[in-house]
Amino acid sequence: MARSALLNVMVQSAIKAGKSLSRDFGEVQNLQVSVKGPGDFVSQADMKAEKIVHDELMKSRPTYGFLGEEGEEEKGTDGAHRWIVDPLDGTTNFLHGIPQFAVSIALERNGEVVAGVIFNPATDELFTAEKGGGAFLNDRRIRVGARRVLSDCVIGCGVPNLGRGNHGKFLVELRHVMGEVAGVRRFGAPSLDLAYVAAGRLDGFWEVGLAPWDMAAGLILIREAGGFISDFKGGNDMMDEGSVVAGNELIQKQLLEVSNRPVPTR
Repeated sequence: MARSALLNVMVQSAIKAGKSLSRDFGEVQNLQVSVKGPGDFVSQADMKAEKIVHDELMKSRPTYGFLGEEGEEEKGTDGAHRWIVDPLDGTTNFLHGIPQFAVSIALERNGEVVAGVIFNPATDELFTAEKGGGAFLNDRRIRVGARRVLSDCVIGCGVPNLGRGNHGKFLVELRHVMGEVAGVRRFGAPSLDLAYVAAGRLDGFWEVGLAPWDMAAGLILIREAGGFISDFKGGNDMMDEGSVVAGNELIQKQLLEVSNRPVPTR
């Protein structure tokens, strides 16, 4: 596949940060047995990865803005472009030695995401997409799944954890969805969940309470893979609303309807 110069910069940045995370991932597994635990170490790994991505991207395009999970937003002098970065999506997985985490990088132009890269260094899987250019996994073209009814589908989701999100509301959503589908999965790294929808591994995905860096790269991956994605209200304000519902055209509509059903009265 032919990549633009910008996408090449994004890919190189993600791979460089991924190599750093891979080294730290090996160390964090050894720290599981320590009394202090690996929490501080993982925090340092996260910040180190973001600095790598930040330095690589800004070296290439110093006038662009930068929004990352670990630092304050930088306003670019360019005014039109912004990098949106999660240097370690799936931190809890990483902390527990689970190889389901990723570096996620998106490029936003005038408020629209136009390129995205999601890289899992543990599996060496690189998902890429550019507006109008299709979506790819390690240079192989990918498409969303073709299933037409929820009862045939495996659906991914996010689960609110301790101290975050509306647990009661989620349990209602889960009750409705799991009664309609072949299976529900929770993998713990939303950027990869969205990439899996783009690749047809998951037929759909829904989650609320997300930040822009959790979803930005996944948005364009799904669209360029022929999929549909909206916020939880069915609109296009995913980044502001912090929610996503994704799938192919038919499944996304069905999943949106089912996940929004009201609380059962009995």
